[in-house]
Amino acid sequence: MQIKGDLMTFRPDIKVLDCTLRDGGLVNSFRFSDDFVRDLYLANIKAGVDYMEFGYKASKELFNVEDYGPWKFCDDEDIRRIVGDNNTDLKISVMADVGRCDYKNDIHPRSESPVDMIRVACYIHQIPAAIEMIEDAHAKGYETTCNIMAVSTVSESQITQALELLCNSNVDGIYIVDSYGSFYPLVTRSLTEMYLGIAEKAGKWIGIHAHNNQQLAFANTMEALTLGASVADVTMCGMGRGAGNCNMELMLSFLRNPKYNIYPVIVFIQKHMNALRKECKWGYDLSYLLTGTLNQHPRDAIEFVTNDREDYVEFYKSLLEKM
Repeated sequence: MQIKGDLMTFRPDIKVLDCTLRDGGLVNSFRFSDDFVRDLYLANIKAGVDYMEFGYKASKELFNVEDYGPWKFCDDEDIRRIVGDNNTDLKISVMADVGRCDYKNDIHPRSESPVDMIRVACYIHQIPAAIEMIEDAHAKGYETTCNIMAVSTVSESQITQALELLCNSNVDGIYIVDSYGSFYPLVTRSLTEMYLGIAEKAGKWIGIHAHNNQQLAFANTMEALTLGASVADVTMCGMGRGAGNCNMELMLSFLRNPKYNIYPVIVFIQKHMNALRKECKWGYDLSYLLTGTLNQHPRDAIEFVTNDREDYVEFYKSLLEKM
């Protein structure tokens, strides 16, 4: 596949999506202060970021509201408390997990909501249910994506079939998702070529959501963008579940589009992120490397880090026993 970019030029189709509140919310149960969220919103506007994801549209029937901050549920009134009418170029997104969202009732028509895009997350066997949610959101007037999780655990034929089904739907974009942080750039290249080969014919764009278990989230994101992916998921200081995500500050430093401005990001990081790091744990650790290289879910590594364990040898042996 032909390279579609280099280090000295920019592609106007590339967009940046900040998912600090959503993926980062998995670290602190979505308990961000309004000052933090408002400052993040303003920093994204000033930095020229294209989308800001506020969190999940989780069902209050399935999750106890008292156990989480508001961004687990993203009620329209909570988003409006921060953005008002959002008369800016920044678009608002939320994520809806298949089986965890009462989308028919909780996702209101676009004309009544401050949200611009619904990102539907699913596993490969949930594609039919994901398409039903996508069609519902599309009918309500939203931009839509499908984020197929854990594709490192499924066959190429399954991915191909899922992509073909999605390309026959009204979805706007499809994400390559490195759920376990197990991808190397060569794997990302192969998947990007596969996704684009099917999606471009149907007029769908491709995005990339990378995790940093092997300190490759930035490298994998660059690889996908260079080959033609259009949307990069990033978070401030890489904040996210376990090893975290591709860093906003790295991405804005890499992209050559003059619309992006890293200075507001630096100001936000200095004001908020260093203090937050003292309260919450995320980022590279040997335990995350081990789950990433073994292509295993990071839940065991998250527990390892949360419990301040240092017995990496025993942890590694326990992972091998699961294979």
